[in-house]
Amino acid sequence: MKDQPARLMSLDAYRGFVMLAMVSSGLGIAAVAEQFENNPWWQHAAYQFEHVDWAGCSAWDLIQPSFMFIVGVAMPYSLAVREKRGDSYGSTVGHALWRGLVLVALGIFLRSNGRDQTNFTFEDVSTQIGLGYFFIFLLLGRGWLVPIVAAIAILAGYHALFEYWPKVAENFDAAAAGIPADWNKYSGRLAAWNKYLNPAGYFDQWFLNLFPRPKPFIFNGGGYQTLSFIPSMATTLFGVLAGMLLRVETKLVWKVVALFAWGLVFLAVGTLADSSVWPWDGTWCYAPVVKRIWTPSWAIYSTGWTLSTLAVFVMVIDGFGWRRWSFPLYVVGMNSIAMYVMSWLTKPWIEKTIKTHFGATIFDGTYGPIIESVTLVVALWIICYWMHRRGIYLRI
Repeated sequence: MKDQPARLMSLDAYRGFVMLAMVSSGLGIAAVAEQFENNPWWQHAAYQFEHVDWAGCSAWDLIQPSFMFIVGVAMPYSLAVREKRGDSYGSTVGHALWRGLVLVALGIFLRSNGRDQTNFTFEDVSTQIGLGYFFIFLLLGRGWLVPIVAAIAILAGYHALFEYWPKVAENFDAAAAGIPADWNKYSGRLAAWNKYLNPAGYFDQWFLNLFPRPKPFIFNGGGYQTLSFIPSMATTLFGVLAGMLLRVETKLVWKVVALFAWGLVFLAVGTLADSSVWPWDGTWCYAPVVKRIWTPSWAIYSTGWTLSTLAVFVMVIDGFGWRRWSFPLYVVGMNSIAMYVMSWLTKPWIEKTIKTHFGATIFDGTYGPIIESVTLVVALWIICYWMHRRGIYLRI
C-alpha cells in the first residue's frame, strides 16, 4: 500500500461541522419557533433542532453519533502515524488507555462546572467515547472481520440484555420512577425499552450512587444512561471500518460509492429493525430507534446517516477538490477538543461581554435567540482561527 495522507481534510471538515452544530445549541431555532406555534415550517425546523422525546430521529439527534463515528474513522489513521513513527505497541496501547481516561475525566470536569461538588455523570459524548475508546483500540490492526464481528456481537449482546431482563409489572408506580403520567409507555415485549425501566437504568441507580452526590441518584431527567457506551462502541467500530475503507489503495470514486451504498443499507436495516414502523405489535422486530438509550436499531440507523454524510464530504472536498468553502469547518475540526471545552466554560462569559459592550437588549426581539447563538458561535470560531494561525492545537 502506498503512503496514505496523515489527515483527511474532508474528515476534519466533517468534524468541524459537527462541533459547530454541537456548540450552537440548535441555533436558537426552537426558542424562536415557540413564537410561531401555527407556522408548520417553524415547527418542523424546531423538531429538527431539538432532541426527540424518545423514539424517532431528528437532525439534532445525529450530532453525537456523528462525533463518535468520526472518532472511529480517525483511529486507523492515528494508528498508522504511530506505527510509521516507530512507536512500540506497548506505548501505543498505553496512550489509548490514557486518552480514554482523560476523555472520561474531561466530561466529568465540564459537567461539574458551576456546581458545588463533582458531578459524576457518564452519559455525555466525552465520557461515552472515553469509556469505550481503549476497548475499540484493541481491535485495530486485526483485519476487517474482527471489528465487524465485534460490532455485531456488541449489538446482539446488548439487545439480549434488554430483551431477557425481567419486565416491570404493568401497574408499577410511574410517578415514583420519575415518569410523567402522560408518558406513552411500551408494553409487552417492548417494555424493555421504556424510559428508566430497563437494565441500564437500574445499573445507574446502583453505579452512580457509588460516588458522592448531593442526593441519591434515582433517574436521569432525559433518560440517558451510562451503559449506552456499550452499543455506541459499535457506532465507533463502524467508523473504524469506514476509516479502513478510506485507506484502501483504490480509486476515490469507488470509496465514495461504497460509503453511500453502505449508508443506504444501514438506513434500510435500521428502519426495518425499528418496531414502530410496523402496524402490528412488533413482536418479531428488533427494537425502537431511541437515541437516548442507544438502542441497537438506533446504532444501525444513525450509522446510515453518518456514512452518507462522510461520503458527501469526501466526494466534495477530496474528490471534486472544492476545499475553500470548508475552511471555516476545517479550522474547528483541527481543534475540536478546544472548541468543546470553550463551549462549556466560556459561553456565559462571552454572552455577558457582548451585552456589556453592545447593550443588554442586543439579543431581545423575535429572532434574538438566533442572533445570540450565531454570535456565540462566531466568537468561539474566531478563537479557534487565532489558535490555527499560530499552530496551537489541543490534543489528548
